Amino acid sequence: MAKSTPTLDWAVIRLGEDHNWWVEELSDTVHWDVDGLSIIDPRQVDHIVELCEPLREYGLDLDAIDTAFIPFRIDKDLGAGRVRLVRVRDSFLESEDKLFALPDVVDEENGPYADFLDQITRARVKMLNDLFDFEQKLTVDEVEDQLREDQNNRFMENKAVHLFEEVIAILDYVPEGWEADDDTPVKAAAEADEDEFPDIDDDEDEEKLKGDASLKWDEDEEKDPEAAEADPAAKTKEKLGARGEEGDEDEEEEDEDDEDEEEEEEEAPRGRRGRH
Repeated sequence: MAKSTPTLDWAVIRLGEDHNWWVEELSDTVHWDVDGLSIIDPRQVDHIVELCEPLREYGLDLDAIDTAFIPFRIDKDLGAGRVRLVRVRDSFLESEDKLFALPDVVDEENGPYADFLDQITRARVKMLNDLFDFEQKLTVDEVEDQLREDQNNRFMENKAVHLFEEVIAILDYVPEGWEADDDTPVKAAAEADEDEFPDIDDDEDEEKLKGDASLKWDEDEEKDPEAAEADPAAKTKEKLGARGEEGDEDEEEEDEDDEDEEEEEEEAPRGRRGRH
């Protein structure tokens, strides 16, 4: 096993275009093949530990992290995106130093790293079955088949799979159709409503709305004489009203004249009878 090999003392790594670190050279050239060998940086180590914490409830022993990865710390910066690391004996769970983690993949099938992947897969499946009400219980084989298919697709596209991505694919795995949490649709709907009905905060837009005659109420037109004069319909209403008032006065005068004539006619005969 790699940890019992005294010649694995240092490593030279480079920063790839994918912003991940890849091994360029190792002190042990007998047991290790550096072709496509990746190493996990301190930030990624912290993320793995954080995602593994909830899995303790489902049977994961966090000490498996110290078993599966070989710790290194920075020795010197070689420039041009290259760094020299030296091996240390610290624990990833207890050390305060920023440690790089080299997965122990000397035995890819049965080594410590392969055992770690198996442990987190089983714990992840238990957690998913506990959290989700699947029609049928999720199985380890189903998860492994899906992850293997995804990896094969990457290889077919001639894309190297960084070991950090391999670990995170397990720790973040959710069956298809169960990816979105409950808050996502609500948030999306809220954002859609905001886009459909934007707030009017622009003063210029407000002035345009004030100047739109179609938005004025009839009550405002009656109160504003200038607006009434400017409105032909208002003028027409005024003229009709004036004519209506004149017509009423004429009718009243005609009624008075008729009453006077009737009184005269009644008084006239009486006068003629009195003279006889």
